[in-house]
Parts: sequence; structure tokens; C-alpha cells
Amino acid sequence: MVASSSSLKLQDLIQEIREAKTQAQEREVIQKECAHIRASFRDGDPLHRHRQLAKLLYVHMLGYPAHFGQMECLKLIASPRFTDKRVGYLGAMLLLDERQDAHLLITNSIKNDLSQGIQAVQGLALCTLSATGSAEMCRDLATEVEKLLLQPSAYVRKKAVLTAVHMIRKVPELSNIFLPPCAQLLHEHHHGVLLGTIMLITELCERSPAALKHFRKMVPQLVHILRTLVTTGYSTEHSISGVSDPFLQVQILRLLRILGRNHEESSETMNDLLAQVATNTDTSRNAGNAVLFETVLTIMDIRSAAGLRVLAVNILGRFLLNSDRNIRYVALTSLLRLVQSDHSAVQRHRPTVVECLREPDGSLSRRALELSLALVNSSNVRAMTQELQGFLESCPPDLQADCASGILLAAERFAPTKRWHIDTTLRVLMTAGTHVRDDAVANLTQLIGGAQELHAYSVRRLYSALAEDISQQPLVQVAAWCIGEYGDLLLEGSCEETEPLQVEEEEVLALLERVLQSHMSLPATRGYALTALMKLSTRLRGDNNRIRQVVSVYGSCLDVELQQRAVEYNTLFRKYDHMRAAILEKIPLVERGGSQADEEAKESKETAQLSEAAPVPTEPQASKLLDLLDLLDGPSGDAQHPPPLDPTPGGALIHLLNLPCAPPPPAPIPNLKVFEREGLQLNLSFVRPPGTRTLLLITVTATNTSGGDVTHFICQAAVPKSFQLQLQAPSGDTVPAQGGLPTTQLLRILNPKKAPLRLKLRLTYNHFGQSVQEIFEVNNLPVETWQ
Repeated sequence: MVASSSSLKLQDLIQEIREAKTQAQEREVIQKECAHIRASFRDGDPLHRHRQLAKLLYVHMLGYPAHFGQMECLKLIASPRFTDKRVGYLGAMLLLDERQDAHLLITNSIKNDLSQGIQAVQGLALCTLSATGSAEMCRDLATEVEKLLLQPSAYVRKKAVLTAVHMIRKVPELSNIFLPPCAQLLHEHHHGVLLGTIMLITELCERSPAALKHFRKMVPQLVHILRTLVTTGYSTEHSISGVSDPFLQVQILRLLRILGRNHEESSETMNDLLAQVATNTDTSRNAGNAVLFETVLTIMDIRSAAGLRVLAVNILGRFLLNSDRNIRYVALTSLLRLVQSDHSAVQRHRPTVVECLREPDGSLSRRALELSLALVNSSNVRAMTQELQGFLESCPPDLQADCASGILLAAERFAPTKRWHIDTTLRVLMTAGTHVRDDAVANLTQLIGGAQELHAYSVRRLYSALAEDISQQPLVQVAAWCIGEYGDLLLEGSCEETEPLQVEEEEVLALLERVLQSHMSLPATRGYALTALMKLSTRLRGDNNRIRQVVSVYGSCLDVELQQRAVEYNTLFRKYDHMRAAILEKIPLVERGGSQADEEAKESKETAQLSEAAPVPTEPQASKLLDLLDLLDGPSGDAQHPPPLDPTPGGALIHLLNLPCAPPPPAPIPNLKVFEREGLQLNLSFVRPPGTRTLLLITVTATNTSGGDVTHFICQAAVPKSFQLQLQAPSGDTVPAQGGLPTTQLLRILNPKKAPLRLKLRLTYNHFGQSVQEIFEVNNLPVETWQ
């Protein structure tokens, strides 16, 4: 009693702490008061215990340790006095959590308080359970909370619904307990209870496929509730800026989005309502924009009609004209999601998207850049590339790499002509050459080499650009390569596509020497320039003494790569001068990868058509090959089928110019299921290319049959040191629910020793609101994967 009388009241303690001039004075006051509080707890003063704990909670809020008050919280919760319970439950919510075993000691007290008929005490117990309840507490108290869901008091029902939401998040297995009361709660007229019920049903549907199937029967009832909100309103006290209860509208729309996803009947039921909400909601206020945005998200996720999707895109287009930057940002993000499925509808808003590139806000301009690049196609590539190049010249440095790479990729995919492709790439290199991808130099040299009619045009453009600026290293590398290959065309001066350009040999050599001597030139750039000088020794008509002198100087360069090149070139001058012209002749470039792949696909298609023209199912492999040769060499109408040959290789090889008989294709490697949990399944399929038996291609396929999407999905792999592993980029990071489009990822494993393969996988993803990480080893791979 003496300790409590000498301690301060809560108001006095707050005032004294605020009056402290320094942090040291504040610590002194708090330490002194904490000593009084400890003494009061030891004396067991029941009348002033709640006051001491209230002061301790204030000290805890200031960041000072208050763990010694945890057991006092339990004593106050067990007290029959309401003033004690109120402070005790508040202390439990602030001082206790799942990491401490003490929180389990209040389970019986909460159970007793929930069974009482005092609404205020039941509300305190429910608030504490929903804030700090662990999985064990939720399992023990689920039945008590389920009983309170149908209590007469709306105050208790509202808090019980919110507690049930917390329980479902902690223990999804408890969903069956809360399914029956939800049907009755949907008829609730109390705003708080109805809003909480919608949240509870949403959590149930996201975590339980059975609950999702159950609540799809209630879609008409949810549609009726939302239509009533839109037409007549719920109550004036819940309206915001003329929008009837936007919080309840948003929650219902989110629930409808979950119920209508991948379900035709439910989507059809809500189509008319969504159109009504989209057309009748006021957009002059932020509350109306929030409802409209949720409506758009729902239209995008369900199986809505085509006209409704166009309406959703138009709403997002109106959002782009809004003065609020946040609204413009969510519009750009949503359009980026829609551009793959509704490309033509999003294209109508292309001018507005391009205008957003000029936004001073970095996040907005980045989103606008991503969307602009996604909108590029073969019909608008010229106009869009011109806009993007204008943006590249003035965009912030952190966006230059993305913009430059995007322009180069778009030009590679949709270039109308080779000259336009070359001009576009050169302009990007001149503007932001230091920010382009590593393969930009190789791609451009391959493009120029494959366009023989543009060699003279390209070398003149590059020479002019190099004479103006030698700081952009990728541009300098391409220019040096092109001057070395086609320097003779540069000196001829006969190019109809450019203005007349008179260049002397000495000017070309001086420019390359300038590149070699520049402090801005990288070692790789100097290597390009030195090789270009060496090639010009066979393409120029003048004396090569100047070139020999430059090459000999770099024979003692500190850079090993450059020194080795110079030494080899010097040796070529001194000992093998008669072979120099043949060695340094123009490089024959192979066709580009894309066109080559197209030609291979075309050839395989023609071969398939030819093989189907005269099928002989019963003949052995060698006979089929002879038939194919006949079809290719002679007219198909006069082709005569030879008699069936011996299926053994010896008899057939004599007739095929002694070529070895192609071995039969290897048997397919069976697929392997390596993981399954809560509807998420992981399968491995294997392919060993015939030409490279040490290479194994593994396709990881993730499918999801549960009711909730698997998001932020990442698959990582590891192999023993004797193997080489390369992970390709996955097709996406979301595995759609209900058996949607699977997510795939390719693993390339090189096994030079043909050792038994062991694979370790690590999966990280979010499912039903929980973060999951799984690490497991796959040891049962088929022997065909490594033998």
C-alpha cells in the first residue's frame, strides 16, 4: 500500500514525462515509476493493479520494456470486475503474442467470458482473440465463437464475425464450422454484421474449394444485395460523397470476383449487375472511383461478355485522364494486365498512354513505358517507335535501359524493312548506347551482314555517327566492325540512298586510331578497332605502313587480349603476308536465328505433307526413306514404290549411297510427379536431344486445382558439382486456380560424365494468404535421364 501511495497517477506520469527536457531525464522518470509498479505487483494490491498496469502500458507504448506485466494481465482478465478485465484484455493484446507461452493461459478465461451474457465482456474477449489468438486457441474456442454468430445482440455478432475471419486465416480447416451460419447472416440488416459476413465468406472461398462451391449457389442473393445498394442505397449514414456505402460495395464485388472466376453460370448471373454498376457510379469523387476500379477487376477476372470487357477498358481509359496520379497509376497497371487478352480494346487508348510517358512521376512513366511497349505491333511500329525514341532522349537514367531494350526488341519483332530496322537500332545506340543489352552489337552486325544491298548505306551511316561521337561504346564497336568489313564501299562514295560522302583513306585510319587512343574506349572496343585496321590493310589501295606501325605499337599493350591480337597480326604481316588477303576476307554470316527457325519449321511442314502424300504403314524405316527420296527427286505421279526391304540395316544401306541407317528414335522418358500439396502439383517431363546426349531438358509444369490462385511462385533447382545447370525464365509467377493455364519453366542440365542425376528443388509461393516454402530432393529420376 505504501508503494502505490508513493507512485504517480497515470495523468501525472504522462505530464512528468512530457516535461522532461532530455532523454536521460525521461529514462530516470520511467525507471523510478517502473520500480514503484514492480513493488505494487509484488505486494499484490488488487484494488490498484489495473491502474499500475495502465501506466505500464503507456511506458510500453513509449518503447520501454514492460514484459514483467504479462502475468498481471492474466490476473486482471480473471478478475470479476469489468474495470480490471478492460485493462487486462488491453494489456494482453499489447504485451502477449504467439511467441510466448503465457498467452495460452488466458484461453480458459476467454472461454468463460464468451459464455457469459454480458455484451461488453464478450466484446473484450472477442477482440483479444481476434488480435492475439494462436492456432491452438482458435481450435479450442471455435465452437464458442460459432454460437455467438447468431446471438441477438448485433454488437456481439459483429465482433464474432471478425473473430471468425481471424480463425479462418489461422486455421483454414475450421471452415466447415462457419459455413452454416453465413447463410443466415447474409439476411442481416445491421451494416457492420453484413460487412463482416461478406469478409468471412470471402476468406472461406479463398481457402476452401468446398466453401467456394457452396457459396456459388448464393450469387443471386449477393447480386440482389448489391443491386439494392446501387439503386436505393443502404442508409444515408453510410453514404460517402453521394456513393451508397462504397465499403460494402467493394467487399461484395471482391467476393463476386472470386465466385465468378472460371465459372460460367455465376459469371452470367452477375454480368447485368456489373454493367449497371459500371454505368451508374459517380466518378467525380474518389469513393466512386474505388467502386468502379473493383468493378473493372471483377469484369477482368470472371468470364464476362466481350462488350462488358470493352466497357471495363473504357473505364480504365477514363481513369488515365483523371488528375489524381494514384488513379492513373492503377489504370496503367490494370491495362497492362489486360493488354494480352483484350489487345484491340486497349489499343484505342494508345494516345493517352503515350501522353503518360511525359509524367514527372517516375512510377507513372515506368508503367506507361511498359504498357507502351506492350502495345507495339506490326501496324503501329513506326509511330510507336518514334514516340518511344523521343521519350528515350529525355527520360530519366533509370528508365533508359528498359526503354532502349524495349525499342530494340520491338524493332526486331515488327520491323517493316531492314533499312528501317538498321536506322532504328542506330538511333538507339546513338542516344543510349551504354544502356542497351549485351547482345545488341552482335544482333546489329548480323542484321547488317545479312542485308547485302544495305552494306554501303550502313557503313556510311556508321562512319558519320562515329565521327560525331565515340563515347557510346556499343555504337563504336558496330561502326568499327562495319568499317573493317566494308571499308572499300565507304571509299567508293557511290551510294544512292545517302548524301554524297567523300572520305579519304587517311581520315578513316585517323578515326580508328582516335578510337584506340581514347580513354573512353573499353578493351573490347579497342579490339574491334584494331581488327578493323587489320582488315582495312586488304581493302585499301594505299600503303599499309601506317597500319603496321599502329599494330606493332599494341604488341606491348598491358591488356593481354589486345596484346595477343597485335602479336598475331604482326606475325601475319611478317611471315604470312601472302595469306593475309585470304585470311582477312569478308566474313560470311549465317542466317539469323529467327528466320532459320522459321525455315526449319517450314521444311518440317513440307516434309510432313510429302510423307502423308503416299503413306505405306506396313513398310520398314528404310523403305519409307526411299519413298521420300523418290517423292523429292521425281514427279509424284510417276513414283513407283520399291518392294519391301529387309528391315535389318545391312540390306537397306546399299541402296542409300552407303549412308548409315538412321537409328530408331529413343523411347520417350516417362513424366514424373514430384510434389503435391493443397491442389498445387509439380510434374517433370524430360527430353534428351538426339545430337547432344549429355544434355537433358527438364520442363517443370505447375498446375493448380484448388480454389485459390498460387501467387509469387518461384521454383529454384540445384544439382551436384559435376553437373551444369541453367534455369530459364518461367512462363509466369501465378498458377491460376481451378485447373487454369499451367506455369512452366525449362531446366537445361549438362551431364558430361553421365553420372546418376540428383535434383534438389525449392518452391516458394503464396497460397490462401499464407507464404509457403518447400525444399525437397528428387532421387527417383528415370535412368533414361542420365544413361
